[in-house]
Amino acid sequence: VQLQASGGGSVQAGGSLRLSCAASGIISRIDVMGWYRRAPGKQRELVASITRGGVTDYADSAKGRFTISRDNARNMVFLQMNSLEPEDTAVYYCNAYMSGPYWGQGTQVTVSS
Repeated sequence: VQLQASGGGSVQAGGSLRLSCAASGIISRIDVMGWYRRAPGKQRELVASITRGGVTDYADSAKGRFTISRDNARNMVFLQMNSLEPEDTAVYYCNAYMSGPYWGQGTQVTVSS
């Protein structure tokens, strides 16, 4: 299974970005999909996750600004990020769980003040 993330880039504070991630390969059933991030000098942290049934979970820092969604038919997960802050600067990784975790390659998000 491969996960391909896209949509990262550089924006100014207050701007928006939409991340996309597509899973391909031999896929049975993806239970949970999510986005994690690793900021410089920090550990990787969960940003948001979504179950196959649409139940979502967000880090406190993402609540009210980010929205996660998924397309089960296309095995895709999205992260709409609004009101971005410099503290959101990180490499964002998509994740899919189906009898084990799978990780995408990461996409850089840079927010300037």
